[in-house]
Amino acid sequence: MFNLGDIVMMKKPHACGANKWEVIRMGADIKIKCLGCGHIVMIPRNDFKKKFKKIITEAAQVDESQEEFYLKQTQIARPNIDGNEENL
Repeated sequence: MFNLGDIVMMKKPHACGANKWEVIRMGADIKIKCLGCGHIVMIPRNDFKKKFKKIITEAAQVDESQEEFYLKQTQIARPNIDGNEENL
């Protein structure tokens, strides 16, 4: 459905008027970042699924030079599942 780094559209636009969000954390909660103003919001997964409309751009196809607030894949913190310090 959606993956880390994807640019998604929600059913309602953000207060700044933009309706493009980047998925920057996935788990029980989904953290998304507004690409219009840079505001970060954390939403429970169930609420996110209700408010999610569609994927605009998958992470592999994002043109980072066109998006001012987009975090590159190397800048997104990966979860430390196996206890290795190198992922921090």
